Amino acid sequence: MIQLKNLTLRRGTKIVLDGASLTLNPGEKVGLVGRNGAGKSSLFALLTGRLQADAGDVELPAHWQVAEVAQDMPETDQTATDFVLAGDRVLQAALAALAQAEAAGDGMAMAEAHQRIAQAGGFDARARAQALLMGLGFTSGQLDAPVNSFSGGWRMRLQLARALMCPADLMLLDEPTNHLDLDALVWLEAWLQRFEGTLIVISHDREFLDAVTRVTVHLEDARLTRYGGNYTRFEEMRAERLAQQQAAFERQQERIAQLSRFIERFKAKASKARQAQSRIKALARMEKLAPVLTAADFHFEFRPPAQLPNPMLVLDGAAMGYRHEDGAAIILRDVHRSVLAGQRIGILGANGQGKSTLVKTIARSLPLLGGRITEGKGLSIGYFAQQELDVLEPTDTPLQHLIRLARDVGPAAREQELRDFLGQFRFVGDMVMQPVGSMSGGEKARLVLALLVWQRPNLLLLDEPTNHLDLTTREALSLALNEFEGTVMLVSHDRALLREVCDEFWLVAHGTVSPFDGDLDDYQQWLLEQSRQRTQTQRQAPPEARPPSGAHNARQDRRDPQRQQRLEQARALKKELAAIDARLDALSQEKATLEAALSGGQGTPQQWAQQGRRLKAIGEDIEALETRWLELSEQLERLHA
Repeated sequence: MIQLKNLTLRRGTKIVLDGASLTLNPGEKVGLVGRNGAGKSSLFALLTGRLQADAGDVELPAHWQVAEVAQDMPETDQTATDFVLAGDRVLQAALAALAQAEAAGDGMAMAEAHQRIAQAGGFDARARAQALLMGLGFTSGQLDAPVNSFSGGWRMRLQLARALMCPADLMLLDEPTNHLDLDALVWLEAWLQRFEGTLIVISHDREFLDAVTRVTVHLEDARLTRYGGNYTRFEEMRAERLAQQQAAFERQQERIAQLSRFIERFKAKASKARQAQSRIKALARMEKLAPVLTAADFHFEFRPPAQLPNPMLVLDGAAMGYRHEDGAAIILRDVHRSVLAGQRIGILGANGQGKSTLVKTIARSLPLLGGRITEGKGLSIGYFAQQELDVLEPTDTPLQHLIRLARDVGPAAREQELRDFLGQFRFVGDMVMQPVGSMSGGEKARLVLALLVWQRPNLLLLDEPTNHLDLTTREALSLALNEFEGTVMLVSHDRALLREVCDEFWLVAHGTVSPFDGDLDDYQQWLLEQSRQRTQTQRQAPPEARPPSGAHNARQDRRDPQRQQRLEQARALKKELAAIDARLDALSQEKATLEAALSGGQGTPQQWAQQGRRLKAIGEDIEALETRWLELSEQLERLHA
């Protein structure tokens, strides 16, 4: 159990926690929410002992293992798999004990160390580490690549995999979805749902919180408030609570006014003096309720475009990729697509398939490698890149950034107009003169949005714009995009934003771009079908066509316990997959029979109700079985890899 009792924490002059108390039970999955800068990460630092409270107590079981994602990434030539394996502290301690026992020639200690290794799952640890990496989007060819060969975003995925590898009683995840694409995000959700320890996660992804958490802790005004339920339920309960608090405040104000009028009217009359004095005492004793003063919601809007060419642009046989010294690496070929005025296009696809390449090429950040892009007359592109925060000048202020943009790109404006404009994005007072390097990720993202809005684009290219935005700002972005008169092309792992903004989708896969006929739920179903087809192809392929299993002969296989264990795991997975396939076939047949009976209109109302309930139950069973089917298929693929 985690208990925080009357905690007070100061960071400089700011009070982060003031008499805060909270109890969390073992195994609970908790979403920690609050505005950027409220102190959520500071609370994590308290739980791990990196910070000490100014007052109060933090109580955690002494034997608990705590896992979190490290924010710093060391330069190392360790392979990705070995780096993740090192996150299993229990296994590493057992391996160190074995090495020490072998060096000392202590047979008893060696036997004990081998037992500890077996208890820590040492025989399948490497397979588990690689399964984590592949679930987070790494390919089989990257599993043995050195850590220092990966970019910053991929290194953060490595740190996440390393944290997941740790057998933890308490897992602390601070914005784990920021560097994930949609496929990896869905995999992480499923993994965390199966995690048996206590989980506390900071996230601004509404659907991720709804899928993973069952308790929500709200950090506001230096206080912690616990709500039973996921994020959506938290919003509902908090709205009810605020309404009740406001009603109680208004009733109290009426009572105070009534008492004050009586006192003022009768305090000078001797016959009413006693009653007046009693009301003065009642007024003094009355507990003063504060009005509901929530922070003002952030909102902004895109300015109307000066013109709307139609079509915005046409891709005719386009080839896209990267140029390098030895030539060019083409990622997307023969792309034929048109972008029309007013379209809202969501771009789907697994990581590495070319979503950012498509957007960068349209944004003119990458040269076209073949074919033709025809732009409409008057096309004005506003581009929000994933690395856009890095190109802000850290020593410059928001005002200097906007002055430079107004001078070089336009429209021109006086300094006071620029200050007023920045104020709409919460850069008020001295903040317009604060160096960007000292700002939080959310403040930098709001500045990039402000610079984007100033340019009055008619085509918005947004590549993961929500990575550093809190929920309030994400909602403001969603509203602004829905009201925008131009065209939007959006790459995002935020499913709520994709659902609210986009009315059509493009799929980037297999080296090309094609329209995707469906919504996000259909996309998840498509992923499921793709995984099924890969697994069936693998099953049906003749032995000589299957991936090589190495140079081991049967006798060597029997002597290799790790390989033998993998084979046993694969057999168990295939057996469960076959059982699920049979169950899905039976449910599908029953579903078809029920649908036919209902459409025929035969039977009594009671029978219809019963058939409807059974049909709903079958649908839920099929969805659960398909999800499990996908998980097993992915595990089987990783074992083969």
